[in-house]
Amino acid sequence: MTLLLAAPRGFCAGVERAIAIVEEALERFGAPVYVRHEIVHNRHVVEGLRQRGAIFVDELDEIPDGTDRPVIFSAHGVARSVVEEAKRRRLFHIDATCPLVFKVHHEAQRHFAAGRHVLLIGHAGHPEVIGTMGQLPQGAITLVETVEDAETVRIPPGAKGVAYVTQTTLSVMDTRDIIAMLKRRFPDLQGPSKEDICYATTNRQEAVRALAERAEVVLVVGAPNSSNSRRLVEVAQRFGAAAQLVETADDIDWSLLRGGMTVGITAGASAPEVLVRGVIEAFRTRFSDVRVEELTLRDEDISFKLPPELRDMAQGAAS
Repeated sequence: MTLLLAAPRGFCAGVERAIAIVEEALERFGAPVYVRHEIVHNRHVVEGLRQRGAIFVDELDEIPDGTDRPVIFSAHGVARSVVEEAKRRRLFHIDATCPLVFKVHHEAQRHFAAGRHVLLIGHAGHPEVIGTMGQLPQGAITLVETVEDAETVRIPPGAKGVAYVTQTTLSVMDTRDIIAMLKRRFPDLQGPSKEDICYATTNRQEAVRALAERAEVVLVVGAPNSSNSRRLVEVAQRFGAAAQLVETADDIDWSLLRGGMTVGITAGASAPEVLVRGVIEAFRTRFSDVRVEELTLRDEDISFKLPPELRDMAQGAAS
């Protein structure tokens, strides 16, 4: 059995930053620390932080009035109404939104200020989409999920133009098709100077494509509610491999696998490396001769600073 490990895989800079924010808040302020929604889409990460004293809530109204405990917003971003509610209640809130998601928020706000109607390419119900749509007044932004949506979407009368932004974790190929349709319909369509799909999503999709070209089966380590992990499964299937999304080694469908195969392994941007190692060990338990090979397409050296609230404290402690 040959295991091909995709590189890059696993945690991206935005996920690392978000987890570090919760860990730093717990270290500085002690437990409990409140976190609105899953900090990232991974049960293993969430449970580890919960054991250390993080309390995860769906909405701010679950947090007691008058608390002085930190309240952290997830990496996916939140609507402006959530931030306003936190300010109204005088909650000490720390925003762990990925800087690349912030970039999309700023683009949407800039286009709206210029009088353009904004089209958001993304998946309905995803926290990032909810947060981005919540940056603008109702009716100022329209969700486009498919090429078919792009063919039929209507721009409200009175708009001075039309622009698009995208969710950061989409399929690169599917998104290009949607944008191409929008450009055919709206020749003056405005878009970002640099595409919104983040570097980590793009890099991991390129890597899984390379896996699919060599492996018969590709296993993607990630959560079912992780958009970027699900897109990796789709890319692997599109390029000819059987593919399965697994949260842990316990989820592997061994009926797909037999000795002598080449199996690709990758991980979504919110999946920790310990889960990948667990998958490798599961193979070594079942098969007598397992060779592990790294398939590296590119290196990643991107990192993001902690938010000012924690950064200022760190500087004060150092002095």
